[in-house]
Amino acid sequence: MTLELNGQPSNDIPAELSGTQQFRSDGPTSAATSQDVLLSVQDLHVWFELKRWGFLNAGHVRAVDGVSFDLHHGEAIGIVGESGCGKTTLMKTILGLYQPVQGNVKFDSQDLSELTTRDMQTYRSKVGYVQQDPYGALPPFMTVERILSEPMIVSGIKNRSVQSQRIHDVLTEVKMTPVDDFLTKFPHMLSGGQQQRIVIARAMILKPQLIVADEPVSMLDASVRVEILRLLQKLQASHNLSVIYITHDLSTVRYFSDRIFVMYAGKLIERADVNALLRTPLHPYTQALLAATPDPDYRNALTHKELPPGEPPSLVNPPEGCRFHPRCPKRIEGLCEVEVPPDFEPVPNHYTACWLLR
Repeated sequence: MTLELNGQPSNDIPAELSGTQQFRSDGPTSAATSQDVLLSVQDLHVWFELKRWGFLNAGHVRAVDGVSFDLHHGEAIGIVGESGCGKTTLMKTILGLYQPVQGNVKFDSQDLSELTTRDMQTYRSKVGYVQQDPYGALPPFMTVERILSEPMIVSGIKNRSVQSQRIHDVLTEVKMTPVDDFLTKFPHMLSGGQQQRIVIARAMILKPQLIVADEPVSMLDASVRVEILRLLQKLQASHNLSVIYITHDLSTVRYFSDRIFVMYAGKLIERADVNALLRTPLHPYTQALLAATPDPDYRNALTHKELPPGEPPSLVNPPEGCRFHPRCPKRIEGLCEVEVPPDFEPVPNHYTACWLLR
């Protein structure tokens, strides 16, 4: 017997969703006007169908299971969680690569599921994507000039002088100077940091409104990570970009984000301003993530830290109630394993899905 996972989410809404109780909150952006919101994600479910023997339905992988948030113009948010929590699936749905089985993603009030092929092409020109592995993201047979001109050609910008000027401007912005020295180089002729700068330049070449960065510094040396993060900060400020920064590393997200969203087993379990969340994490899982973050202060490094036992749950058969309860040392017997916690707001603009804070 074998199980196969399709490469696309199921097109039909699974019957299980119809009986699932939904808890929704506008979150920290509830006081904002609709004009302030660039991207709105509401009650998003992205499930992948499992196949037994290649054709029999064997259930679903609930990669994203009821996620809601708003992203403002010019705001940077960090989505943090362990590998397999669903953050990359969430990102690819925002990019329009996956279709949700329930819920929607709206960009400037336009529902992505209602866009035509041409409208989707226009949408993708407004959203830049920075990949995790710069070498794998760059076509090895293209020069830097060709790599950067390709998005403009696809988008209908065919004037050579316009292309040349834009390439010169964006390479200057990402500190790849003198520009002429890099135009004819292939990716293998560049260092890892230079390759990532080219990936960022490609994301910026069409002057997007939103940048989605999927762990953009995890493949780089520590010294280069700081440079790339500072570059992204500078680009965000100078172009008033909105940024979604996806990572598992709280040691970098603190220097880049306005708000942090913590994701666990397909759900957002805590959302708050970056300083509030890092100083006073409320959810036991967030506390565990922070405890596991390497600390350069030797006094903290010598302190014994209790981490939750076990592994993240299977997204094929996630636990009932709070999905963290099998690993939670503070769980409330008879409640956490039965009822899904809604978003509580124990302090203003700090939202946590945990029964301990009811």
